[in-house]
Amino acid sequence: MVAPHPLIHRPRRLRRTEALRRLVKETELTVNDLIYPVFVMEGENIKQEIPSMPQCYRYSLDLLLKELQDVVNLGIKAIALFPLIADEKKDNQGTESYNPNGLVQRTVKAIKQEIPQLIVITDVALDPYSPYGHDGIVENGQILNDETVEVLVKMALSHAEAGADLVAPSDMMDGRIGAIRRALDVEGWINVGILAYSAKYASAYYGPFRDALASAPKFGDKQTYQMDIANSREAIKEIALDIEEGADLLMIKPALAYLDIIRRVRDYTHLPVVAYNVSGEYAMIKAAGQQGWIDEKKVILETLTSMKRAGADLILTYFAKEVALMLHH
Repeated sequence: MVAPHPLIHRPRRLRRTEALRRLVKETELTVNDLIYPVFVMEGENIKQEIPSMPQCYRYSLDLLLKELQDVVNLGIKAIALFPLIADEKKDNQGTESYNPNGLVQRTVKAIKQEIPQLIVITDVALDPYSPYGHDGIVENGQILNDETVEVLVKMALSHAEAGADLVAPSDMMDGRIGAIRRALDVEGWINVGILAYSAKYASAYYGPFRDALASAPKFGDKQTYQMDIANSREAIKEIALDIEEGADLLMIKPALAYLDIIRRVRDYTHLPVVAYNVSGEYAMIKAAGQQGWIDEKKVILETLTSMKRAGADLILTYFAKEVALMLHH
């Protein structure tokens, strides 16, 4: 028998068995951490797979309600709703975005009637409604800030009236959180929360999402309003402003290449921090999994656990249903 080396510290003692490893596990991913993004479109009996997002679909409202019943049965508590708007309903002023009978408004009402316990989060931004694919009103090639905020306020109010639990401004216009909070309060929607996309970067990871909603910018890019990918301190500035203006939850988008930002925000605030595991992150894992280059399920769990470990309280992810199924087994 080999004499033991005189070590005092043997960290492997706590890795020896599965039971020991679970006993000292620092980060736990649960179904309660998941927000499931869904895409809705006009029509009936439609389920369209998004080519760049395998196993993700656009649904007409009737089939979306069936999908969401499955989501609830898996224990997922919240969804984020994104609309595919017909081209003929798009205009530079985003007027369809606050139509009380618009696609989002009708969808929210139907969900709340059929599945009232499901938390519904609505996207507040003009890009799905704009012929230019930008998040704001365009004038002479520029994105107007204050004029856009006026429309975002109308949109948020229409979502609140339809029954949304949280509105989620994803546009990155200056001052929109405060303007929306004031308007919601004045109109009596004091219990409708704001999930602020506070640190949203001008990322190359959004391509598949823009395919899903046909919302890619028709000119230029979004760098005059979304954040520079190189900046970290600026994220804290944006976070501080959104907290001051009344945000209830704070989003970092994307997540995987911005784990350091999630950590900095977590250390800065006690508000809930949300990570958006975006479409490009999803597509890369799916593509590698289809090629057999990775163990897809293990990589999904490792990726989402890294976001929790970095400090995210919640994760908005297209993997939500898959993860819920894995966690149930």
